[in-house]
Amino acid sequence: MIATWVSVIVMLVAFVDGARDEDDKQPPAKIQMSSSVVLLGSPVTANCTIRDDFALAVGQAAHIEWHLGDHFLPSSPGANESSRVSQVVIPSFNHTRAFLTCSVRASTSQVLGGVEIRAGYPPVAPQNLSCQTNLTTPNTLTCRWDPGQQETHLPTIYTLHTEIRDRNENHSYDLQPGVHHYVIPRSGFSFFLEIGVYVKAANELGQATSAPLLLEPVSAAKFDAPTITNIEAVSRKFGCLKLHWSLSRHQVWLQDYRLNLEVRCKTADSNQWNPQPVLMSRAKTKPVDLCRLLNGTRYNMQLRIRYRQSPWSEWSGVRSGVTLESAPTGRPNLWMKVSRDEMHEQLNIHLFWKPSKQFHANSQNVSYTVMAQKPSGEKGMVCSTTGNYCSFQTSIKAKKVYLRAVNAAGKSPPIEVWIHQPKAVSALSRVSVVPQDDQSLLVQWKSLFSPSVTGFVVEWKPLLNTDISSTQFEMTDRNQTSLILTDNFEPYKPYGISVYPRFKDGIGLPQTVNAYLRQKAPSMVPKITIKKNWQSHVELTWDEIPLDKRNGIIKSYKVFYWNEKGVVKVANADPKESKVVLTNLDDVSLYQAFLMVSTFGGSLNGSTITFETEPFDAFSVLMIASASLVGLLLSIIFFVLSCSSKHKRMKGRFWPVVPDPANSSIKRWTSESTQDSYLASDSEEPNPVYLSHLSFLDLPVKPSKENHDDLWLNSSENSSDLGESICGSPFLPVYSGSNSDSVPYATVVFSDPCSSPTPSGPPVYLRSESTQPLLESEESFTPKCYQNAANVGKLTEQCFFGSSHDCIAEEGKDLKILWDDFPLLRALAINDSEID
Repeated sequence: MIATWVSVIVMLVAFVDGARDEDDKQPPAKIQMSSSVVLLGSPVTANCTIRDDFALAVGQAAHIEWHLGDHFLPSSPGANESSRVSQVVIPSFNHTRAFLTCSVRASTSQVLGGVEIRAGYPPVAPQNLSCQTNLTTPNTLTCRWDPGQQETHLPTIYTLHTEIRDRNENHSYDLQPGVHHYVIPRSGFSFFLEIGVYVKAANELGQATSAPLLLEPVSAAKFDAPTITNIEAVSRKFGCLKLHWSLSRHQVWLQDYRLNLEVRCKTADSNQWNPQPVLMSRAKTKPVDLCRLLNGTRYNMQLRIRYRQSPWSEWSGVRSGVTLESAPTGRPNLWMKVSRDEMHEQLNIHLFWKPSKQFHANSQNVSYTVMAQKPSGEKGMVCSTTGNYCSFQTSIKAKKVYLRAVNAAGKSPPIEVWIHQPKAVSALSRVSVVPQDDQSLLVQWKSLFSPSVTGFVVEWKPLLNTDISSTQFEMTDRNQTSLILTDNFEPYKPYGISVYPRFKDGIGLPQTVNAYLRQKAPSMVPKITIKKNWQSHVELTWDEIPLDKRNGIIKSYKVFYWNEKGVVKVANADPKESKVVLTNLDDVSLYQAFLMVSTFGGSLNGSTITFETEPFDAFSVLMIASASLVGLLLSIIFFVLSCSSKHKRMKGRFWPVVPDPANSSIKRWTSESTQDSYLASDSEEPNPVYLSHLSFLDLPVKPSKENHDDLWLNSSENSSDLGESICGSPFLPVYSGSNSDSVPYATVVFSDPCSSPTPSGPPVYLRSESTQPLLESEESFTPKCYQNAANVGKLTEQCFFGSSHDCIAEEGKDLKILWDDFPLLRALAINDSEID
């Protein structure tokens, strides 16, 4: 649009300049309209008249066209009765600025004339006119106003007018466009003469005037902040302070005028000013008294001033003063925590107190004493402190203690504090804490219905400060289930908040939560360590984050891990635990992992670690070893059970009965003593067998070489004693073993020759099972089964120890014993003559 207007203007200028040169500098056409500035949105009518002597139109039929900017406008009906006059009507002009042109079209189209049309609104009356006097050097009167919300789209001129009626003085001050304030110099007003002020706004469509403002310039003055020079206690008046104050040096000349004062105060330990300042009307710069204050209390004070209805000055600087002291009065808020020490039969007590609306310390230096019995002097005192708590122990039978406040002016009456045993009863189901704003926390709890509940105690303390004096508390009634805590809470610091139910006869179990005013990401992330690593599982652990590094409540632990393939997986850990197990890992693969810790205020990632899975882990080895051990134990148990079922047979195999050769004599052996039960198998009946023992009880003297042959020939001299005959047998071989004191011996096993049936086999000759080292050579005593062979080639049974009715030689047959084949049995030979 702007480019089109520029081109039209250039064409018009060029055409007009050419026309002026050719035709006495007269425009070829003239556009007439009522005004070039119109109301925005109103209709516009314009006429275009071409000169008669315009050269381009001589002898030609000309056609006039209209354009608004680059838009074609049709002519009004009946306007072209003459080819040199044309009219156009715009029903609603909605442009704030536009060019209207008329042109003639013959063989070519040529612009003949144009006009700029501007549209807008008339000004509105200025609003909110106000003036303020400056009492500092230089003295001025500054007036400001609001031009209104409607934009006029036309240049508007503002003019400030003043009128001092008592002096008949009028002044007007023109302002620059867009400026809506003006500073009237000191020569244009008087401090104590009323002045009228108004503002006029004008543009091409009209003008408007603000409502006049009548004021006394000094009443519109904003004083400088005054100064409190001193605060002192009023003599003999408790609870009163006297304030001395003054004006600034530029306004000290106004000290004799009556000014309005406003004083605000707060106790020295409070963070908030008294919401209702004390107003003192028409006060001169003289000391003022402020009363109805607490006795012996330090107050911080500020004041401000104004003249009549002028704006208030800024608050003065803070000064403090202390009222007169008096003895403490009233009862403070108390909170007692009791726990039992069963071992020593005592009660551990923590007693807290704080000021209440009823309690007044009435002194800056106050101390507190706790006594176990009603005070008579200082007997029974268990604690004396200037703090807000007392910890002590008392008897488990104690019922109450006494608290007293003391200052320089006196003592308060003793306050009874009943000791209630703790109750193992809970009347709460849920406690939650959320930030209320940047300085407070909202505590909410849900109470279980219990008619014996009388109220609740909300206790809070910073967890990073272990000093018990930092404990704070607040009491509520039984119908209250929420409380806003306002304290010096710090962001990113943990606070422990507990809610206790109060009963008529004690305090119930609390519900405790941790809370933060604001949270952010932790300041550190613990290092991951590998606790266990087996084939497809890895257990990762980490240390707990220190409380001062958490910056919020831990919401989650997440372990991100990946292998060479680059696929990232996430394992979530329980926020209450410090470990996680990664499962389904690839065998013999290299993994990387890092830990992310999140609070409700942000997250922080830790450093990356690398670990490798093992091909054969300890868990598999443990399973194999366990299975092998179980199998071995089962085998042992089976073997033991088998041995137990065949106890006698196993005993005979491993622990045989071996006689002691040193205490045995073959002549004293009877058939009963040599009888043992022998079982051929488990199903047979016991069959008595007889043991014939061959013993060499005395070691014979080693014969000389020359009579070696006679040793074996003298064995039959005395055979009445079988033992002696055995010892003296000429068939006894010489034993030359390494152990010269050991004597070889043997056992012959055979059936009872009389009572037993005929044996099916020959008698068995066995080596003794004795563990004593009696024999040197193993080969000479290998057990063998021997049989006697007859000369005729038949086997005959050999009878020992004489004949019996079951053992009789057949008639007509001679029995010949081949003793050479049985050298050891030769000692058992019995002659017939001896039998007889």
